[in-house]
Amino acid sequence: MEQSSIESNVITFNAAVSACEKGTKWEKALVLLSTAACRELELDVTTFNAVLSAFEKAGMWENALRLLGVMLQNKVDSNQITFSAAISACEKGQKALQLSSVAA
Repeated sequence: MEQSSIESNVITFNAAVSACEKGTKWEKALVLLSTAACRELELDVTTFNAVLSAFEKAGMWENALRLLGVMLQNKVDSNQITFSAAISACEKGQKALQLSSVAA
């Protein structure tokens, strides 16, 4: 059986990270982001936005803010989606904190 391979580039990583985001697998999205960085791929706003959205869906506001800081530090382009995902992650994280303090 002939084996085929797919070239790893920013487009394939974006597709994989986006699939993780849609499947609420933020941990896997973060691993893919790290792998792409280790391969010295030039990641774009789409890559980072997908990871931010995965954090947002999971309410991982600290991770979202940390990643936003990395983006700004590395001068990665950002857009409205970038900041909306980060803000939404903070909002969801705050709600989770409020719920945990009520339950305690």
